[in-house]
Amino acid sequence: MCTVTEPKIDELAAEINEVGQRAAKTIDLGRRGFSIAVLAFVLLIAQLLPWVGEHAGWEVLLGRGGGIPQLFAATSTGIGVLASAVALVTRRWWLAWVCAAGGWFASVDGMLAIWSQQSSHATGAAGGGPGFGMILAWFATVALAIYWMRAAFSRS
Repeated sequence: MCTVTEPKIDELAAEINEVGQRAAKTIDLGRRGFSIAVLAFVLLIAQLLPWVGEHAGWEVLLGRGGGIPQLFAATSTGIGVLASAVALVTRRWWLAWVCAAGGWFASVDGMLAIWSQQSSHATGAAGGGPGFGMILAWFATVALAIYWMRAAFSRS
């Protein structure tokens, strides 16, 4: 007959607690993760399309096209692409919250960037209307913010 010694039970309990703590810090994205990855890819494609006049999104990111569109290019790329990629790989719950909050901030930036291009007669504003890439990036950013918000709230 085999008896379980006290130290083995303590080691097993410690291991179970460690696994439970690790699991509490992560989220399971499931199908939502694929949708987030596709939307991040759409944001990358939008960087190649026109945003302000003849300037593509990556050129706006580098400073050609005005301050408000550049802010949107930076936040949508930083949160929508980079932070989303890190959050998808690590599956950390707190990164899902960063992506959710940052996504909503980037969405507001995008709305302001589109508005600034529609009001291009203002002094110092560049462009004659928002380009297709900027509008596509804004829709992708809003969708990403929604997906990340749902993912952040999905953990119980």
